[in-house]
Amino acid sequence: MTQPRAPVVERLEAHAYEIPTEGPEADGTLAWDHSTLVVVRVHARGRTGTGWTWAPAAAVAVVHELLEPVVVGASALTPGDVQGAMVTAVRNAGRPGLVGMAISAVDVALWDLGARLLDVPLSLWWSERPRPVPVYGSGGFTSYPDEKLVCQLEGWKQAGVAAVKIKIGESWGTREDRDLERTALVREVVGPDVGVFVDANGGYGRRQAARVGHALEELGVSWFEEPVSSDDLDGLDELHHELVLDVAAGEYGYDHSYFERLAPVVDCVQVDVTRCGGYTEWLRICPLVASFGLDVSAHCAPYLSAAVAAVTPNLRHVEWFHDHVRVARELVDGYREPVGGALQPSDRPGHGLTFRADRAERYLVA
Repeated sequence: MTQPRAPVVERLEAHAYEIPTEGPEADGTLAWDHSTLVVVRVHARGRTGTGWTWAPAAAVAVVHELLEPVVVGASALTPGDVQGAMVTAVRNAGRPGLVGMAISAVDVALWDLGARLLDVPLSLWWSERPRPVPVYGSGGFTSYPDEKLVCQLEGWKQAGVAAVKIKIGESWGTREDRDLERTALVREVVGPDVGVFVDANGGYGRRQAARVGHALEELGVSWFEEPVSSDDLDGLDELHHELVLDVAAGEYGYDHSYFERLAPVVDCVQVDVTRCGGYTEWLRICPLVASFGLDVSAHCAPYLSAAVAAVTPNLRHVEWFHDHVRVARELVDGYREPVGGALQPSDRPGHGLTFRADRAERYLVA
C-alpha cells in the first residue's frame, strides 16, 4: 500500500520591519530610537508557520541566500532535522550573531508550521503537561525620567508580576550614584514583596561591578544581569563567587557550546529563543543547564518564548520586555496578557500567534 507523502515546505518569505520606539531609549552602553524585526514565514499545504528575531535587516539576505535552499523542499514535520541542515549550510559564514538570529527565526517558523499541520498547540506537541509561565516586568531604560519609570513600575505591579527589572550600568564615578538612586526608587515604588532586578548590559569592569553589586545587595536586589560583558566568563565567575545576589547572563549565546562554557560561572542562565537557534536549540540547551543544577530564564520575545518555556522543567521565568510586548500588541494576533503574573499556554495550533503584515506594512524596509 502506498504511504501518504509527508508535507514539505513549499515556500519561504522573509521581511524586515523598522519600528520606532515610543521615545529615546538607552541602557548602560547603547542608545536607540527603533528596533528592527525580521519575520520569516514558511508555507505547506495551505498552512503558514511564523517566526521572528530582532536583528539587522541584513538577516533577510541570510535567510534567502543561505537558509532557503535547504528549507524549501524539506519535511515540514521534522524541524530539528532541518535546523541541522541550516547549521551545515552556514559553515563558511559562521553561525554566531546575525546568522544565528536568522536560523532562529526560521526554526521557530518551522516548528509553528509543523504544529499547525498537525493541528496541535506547540506546547502539547512537546509535552502533555505544559505549565503557566511566570513573567517579570522589564524596561526601566536609563533614558527614562523618574516619572516615566514610576508609571511603568506601577503598571507591572497591577499586572501582578513577582519581579521587575531596570537598566543600569552608566559610567562608574560619574553616573554610579544615579544607578543606585534609581534602584532605590524602584524598591520604594514596588515595596518589599516584589523582586528587584537590574541589568548592566556589560557596562562595568569586574571590580566596578563588584562594588556596585555589594551596594545593590544592600538595596535588596536579587538579580544582577550582565554585570560585565557576557564574553568575560572569568569576570562572571569571579562575581558569581563574590556576590550573594544572582549573577545572570546568556542572552548572546548562539549555540549549545557557549552555554556549556557559561553555565558553571553564573547563577541563572538566560536563553533567547530568537538568537540561540530557535526552539530546536532551546530544547537542547535547557537540559544541559539543568545538568549544572541551574534554572533558565527566557530573554525577551515573551510571546514566542511562552510555548517552549511552558514545557521547560528548570524554567525560572520569562522576561516581559516592554518593547517586544508593545510591538506584539500592535502587530500580532493571538497574544495573551499575563494572569496573576503568568502567561497561560496557548490552546491554539502552533505557538498561537499570527503576524499581521498588513498592519506592519508601513514599517517595511526589506
